[in-house]
Amino acid sequence: MEENNENLLYFLDGKPYINMTNACTNACVFCVRNQKEDVQGAKLWLDCDNTKAQDVINQIELNKQKILNNSEIVFCGYGEPLIRLEEVIKIAKYLKENYPNLKIRVNTNGHANAIFKRNVADELAPYIDDISVSLNGENEEVYNKISNPKIENAYEEVKRFIRACVEAKIKTTASVVANVPNYPIDVERCALIAKSLGAKFRSRDFIPNGY
Repeated sequence: MEENNENLLYFLDGKPYINMTNACTNACVFCVRNQKEDVQGAKLWLDCDNTKAQDVINQIELNKQKILNNSEIVFCGYGEPLIRLEEVIKIAKYLKENYPNLKIRVNTNGHANAIFKRNVADELAPYIDDISVSLNGENEEVYNKISNPKIENAYEEVKRFIRACVEAKIKTTASVVANVPNYPIDVERCALIAKSLGAKFRSRDFIPNGY
């Protein structure tokens, strides 16, 4: 089998991240991929967007010591990782079996249940410790302006997914990006929505030049 030499695994300030795909059901105005092709020198645009679990596992093993020096690994790249749900679960299962002290987090747009037409939170729960879901706004109108979703009723789907992850006993955080030029959000209202869904809340400031 031909080796996949693309950056499926990259490091941001020393922490390992997995770049599963460039496909996404959002086109968020704040997305770092709109600003640059790399993260700290790692080119994350994939030439062949068909990543297999074994491709990622091979890169993890090549960087084993750097992985062991960390307490967490994150599925987060230039696309929506849960579009590759089956491969994400295979990788997470491998990590649980071989790196039991490593926490596993997924950063997601929250569209997975809508994409797969089932509750995937229960499938993720045995392997994923933390999940961060992009709430992105205090109502549907704001969400749509910021996220430009490609699925119908996306905002309600995101909230339902947050609730599903909480009910599946995954440590769940609803996140927003604040201070995006020309796209104001009500951070306090977003925090209240997160609380109502049983999730924690995180607001981070927009990074104008990426990482």
